[in-house]
Amino acid sequence: MVAMRWEAFLDHVQERGEYPTRTEADRAARTVLALLGAHLVGEVRADLAARLPETFALILLNPLQAAEPLSSERFVRATAAWIEGATEQTAAWDVGAVLSVAADAAGEELTRRILLQLPPGYDLLFGRPQDASP
Repeated sequence: MVAMRWEAFLDHVQERGEYPTRTEADRAARTVLALLGAHLVGEVRADLAARLPETFALILLNPLQAAEPLSSERFVRATAAWIEGATEQTAAWDVGAVLSVAADAAGEELTRRILLQLPPGYDLLFGRPQDASP
């Protein structure tokens, strides 16, 4: 699978996030991917980076450090803290826009592997709700 082009990735984030400018979409993508990178390890992180535009791959591979895995709610709160003027509601929107585009770039199999590394609840942030039945 080939890495998504930077313009295409940002166009999708801008469309899903309904951002008026590409700059706002870029800011959301950089923040969310920097936080996500702290939660992924090894091959899964490398495989996702290989499918992202180079700028965002480097951000994912050189993440902000997380002392512990954040629950999906705390991940949204952390995103809000990093984006000036953001609220938890706008940050949830930012996270959903960026992670759903990342999931599209990753494909279903890699997205499943990513979700296995994350605490419960991230499936909704990626726009991939999991069937909870056994």
